[in-house]
Amino acid sequence: MSATTARSWFSSTTGSRRPGSRRDSRDAPQKWGSPFTYFVALLFIGVCIAPVIYIVLGGFRTNSQITKSPAGLPHPWITANYINVLKSNRFWGEFANSVLVALASTVGIVVLGLMVSFVIARYDFKLKGAMYSLFAAGLMFPMVIAITPLYIVIKDLGLIDNLLGVIVPQIAFGLPTTVIILVPFLRAIPNEIEEAAAIDGTSRLGFFVRMVIPLSLPGVVTVSILSFIGSWNNYVLPLYILNSQANFTLPLGVQAFSSQYSTDTAKVLAFTSLAMLPALVFFSIFEKRIVGGLTGAVKG
Repeated sequence: MSATTARSWFSSTTGSRRPGSRRDSRDAPQKWGSPFTYFVALLFIGVCIAPVIYIVLGGFRTNSQITKSPAGLPHPWITANYINVLKSNRFWGEFANSVLVALASTVGIVVLGLMVSFVIARYDFKLKGAMYSLFAAGLMFPMVIAITPLYIVIKDLGLIDNLLGVIVPQIAFGLPTTVIILVPFLRAIPNEIEEAAAIDGTSRLGFFVRMVIPLSLPGVVTVSILSFIGSWNNYVLPLYILNSQANFTLPLGVQAFSSQYSTDTAKVLAFTSLAMLPALVFFSIFEKRIVGGLTGAVKG
């Protein structure tokens, strides 16, 4: 049985069971909500977007423009700040470090989290519930709380001022969220698919690779995006672990750059804009994937 056949069978058995209800929901007129709700939503959106817009536009201004009119628009528009940042080796070195850390952390979180979730969702063994509860409890302990003992452990491992000292803890602290999201996806896969695959001579490893991964792809994409963005924006852990500027990630680079060029506000805003741009673009492109993946996890 191929993954495509399994997906089509899974969709036919779980979806479109009541076609009439879906058609009726489309034909029914949609009611507008309360104006107060829309006002609060727009206010919240404005509070979130306004600082980003200010930082981006500030990079196109001069220091004199910012001093005379802090909330004004660029006049004229200055691109020198962005060009100077893009020409610097410092920015691209920190960008490469952030990409390396984010990709390595994401791969580790997804691979290990998918394997753990598969065992919890599809196998029956003692302390299964306790293991799942342990991962759920991990959501209540953010990295900031454990930063001091974590620093001691990383120091004993000799990973201070090493990118591995950031990657390994990020994988560990990213597993609870991954397991909580993926387990419902894997539990929702019908046992009939696994039985049919076993009849065809597929091993459990083959079933995992050929069936489980394709069927749980929405959840995998969701945890991948969340892990990448979380790793990209992580500031506290690199602050404790990384000492040399050559190993700095972009969040640390922004802090160091703003301290070095504290009098050049426009240049600092340009550097900050370019540092946060990849995460914003990445999140904007895959926003629907995140919502769809989390919805599937809740339904499962």
